[in-house]
Amino acid sequence: MKTLISIAVLMGTAVLSLPAAAQFAKAEDAIEYRQGAFRVMAHHFSRLGAMANGKAPYNAAVAAADGDVLAVVSKLPQAGFVAGSDKGKTRALPDIWKEEAKFKDLYEKMVAETAKVATAAKSGSLDQLKASFGPAAQSCKACHDEYRAK
Repeated sequence: MKTLISIAVLMGTAVLSLPAAAQFAKAEDAIEYRQGAFRVMAHHFSRLGAMANGKAPYNAAVAAADGDVLAVVSKLPQAGFVAGSDKGKTRALPDIWKEEAKFKDLYEKMVAETAKVATAAKSGSLDQLKASFGPAAQSCKACHDEYRAK
C-alpha cells in the first residue's frame, strides 16, 4: 500500500506541475484522465465513508492509507477540464466552461474538505473522521448538483 501511495504522490506532483493543455493530445484523453482520477477518488472516499457511517469496521491503518491517497488524487481531476473536453463521453455539463470561476471555487472547496478528511483519517480517531466526512460529501454533491448530468 505504501508503494501505491508513493506512486500516487509522484504522479500527482508530476501532473500538477504541467500546464493542463500540454498534458492531453485530444479532448478524449482529458475526459478519460479526469474520469479515472474521479474513480480512484470515489473508491477511497467510499471506503472512508463506509467506516464513518458504520457500514464497515473502523480500521485506523486503512483509513490513514485511504486518506493519503484521497489527499493527492482529489487534486488531479481539475487538470482534465480543458477546453473541448465538454464534448464526448462525459457527464460534465457545458456550464463548467461557461462558469469557470464558480466551478473552480466549488472544486477548491472539495479539495479543501477532502484534505480535512485525509487529516482526520490519519488521526486515528473515528470521531474526527465522522466529523469531517459529511462536509466533504456535501462539497462533492454541490459540484455534482451544478455541473454533472444525471
